[in-house]
Amino acid sequence: MFVYTPAEKRTRRKLVREGSRMALAGLNPEAAKERRIDRIDAAAEERGRRELNALYAVRESDRAAVATAKAQFRTAAREDRATARQRVRDAEQALKRSERAVNKAERQ
Repeated sequence: MFVYTPAEKRTRRKLVREGSRMALAGLNPEAAKERRIDRIDAAAEERGRRELNALYAVRESDRAAVATAKAQFRTAAREDRATARQRVRDAEQALKRSERAVNKAERQ
């Protein structure tokens, strides 16, 4: 997963555009431009990896919250069941949101 900042997107687009113009003119694109593009890509990949790991951590904590809420629901007294059931629903919704975010990030 690559996560580019707006400045990186602009710089990378400019370097690719200049390199492709040079290639169309029959010239060899400068190695310095290619190295800069590679550095930008490496930084974006590292940033994406960190964000994906953070999403995994959130998903795991949401899974633990769902398990805890279900256990509390199963052990709740009759008068506390409604609030315990609502906690389970809220925890499941949070888990669905985090799973969607992880799935979306993995596709990119």
